[in-house]
Amino acid sequence: MEPIVLRGHHLLCVHGFQGMGYSPAFVAKMGEIVERIRDPRQDFPIRVVRDFDDACQACPNKGAERCEASHDSEKHVQTLDRNVLTHLGLTAGEVYLKSELVERTRRLVAPDDLAFLCAGCSWYEYGVCREGIARLRQTEAGRQERKTAP
Repeated sequence: MEPIVLRGHHLLCVHGFQGMGYSPAFVAKMGEIVERIRDPRQDFPIRVVRDFDDACQACPNKGAERCEASHDSEKHVQTLDRNVLTHLGLTAGEVYLKSELVERTRRLVAPDDLAFLCAGCSWYEYGVCREGIARLRQTEAGRQERKTAP
């Protein structure tokens, strides 16, 4: 199975995605990726990158070699990617199972961490990513409670 390719910061975006985006094509592509990642019955490989990923391919801001949303957008998304990969202890270019990436995110990212990890992101102010990370962590807490219940 060919891995999905995701850039570092999109590893967090998938948990808060609510259908907002840069264009209808981007929203549709991100929606497909999110649906697969949120499906607990599916596990598959994901190549983690600090470059254009599968979602970027549908973005109207994708230039030939860099993000062209604004004059400093490429530097900004690279910083977001680096922040997330470092925080999760991941290596760009490596392939991980979806289940491992979701578990690392659940274990290592708290909603308050997004203030730093996602600093300057235009979507941060909507709060959907904080809510998504909170839901992810609550899901695990619920699983742990069920495992220990008599």
